[in-house]
Amino acid sequence: MRSQVEEKFSDFYEKWVFQDVDCLQQLLIASKDPLLHEQEQRALVSKLTAHHKGFYAEKWASAHEDVLAFFSPQWLSPLENAYTWMTGWKPSMVFRLIDSLSHHHRVPSQGPSLRQLSDEQIKNIQELRNRIRLDEEKVEREMERQQVALADRGMVELARLASRVTVRDGGRGTESAAVRVEGLLESALKGLLTGLEKVMKSADCVRLKTFKGVLDVLTPLQCIQLLAAFSMRQVQLREWGKKIEFPCCFQV
Repeated sequence: MRSQVEEKFSDFYEKWVFQDVDCLQQLLIASKDPLLHEQEQRALVSKLTAHHKGFYAEKWASAHEDVLAFFSPQWLSPLENAYTWMTGWKPSMVFRLIDSLSHHHRVPSQGPSLRQLSDEQIKNIQELRNRIRLDEEKVEREMERQQVALADRGMVELARLASRVTVRDGGRGTESAAVRVEGLLESALKGLLTGLEKVMKSADCVRLKTFKGVLDVLTPLQCIQLLAAFSMRQVQLREWGKKIEFPCCFQV
């Protein structure tokens, strides 16, 4: 049974994906329009970045109420979940996408494409790739720390003690002890949930940092091509996930 947070965010996500499909169509049209001015291209890129920032604003607000829902999202298919890294897409995926597009993207007539990256752009993207890799590793280490805390012997013993006190609760003394133990357990769990929320937000910040860093390096047309490829990947993954009803074992 879904919680209120899961129900609310699932509704939001369906609407957001629908808007994403509409944005994808605009991107595909813009990438092939030789008459589209650079100012119009920049406006479209700004619209898409605002679309994604709105997603994270809603996500963070919902996760503050129930962060665990985002580590096991009911609004995603098993296939989509298989490609999830820390409640979302893995930032380094963007660089693999650029690599793919730079080798296979056809050159349009209206300006430089991702296949025509300058030496300066290649250098800046490589430097950003290295920084993002370090950021990813930092997030993963923090997640490992949270997992160790969850399995910590003290937490296990505290839970066991709470169970024993509850079973033996028959007098005022044991009742007050149960209250104290439950308070300690609640405090410990609250700390773990806060830690998971921190991990999620840190990962999201790396995602946003990756997007901003890459878009700052690319030309408006190249930004449109990358955003179109990114949205296409997300939309296709969701469509494939709806058709597959068994768990998948793909890795990011």
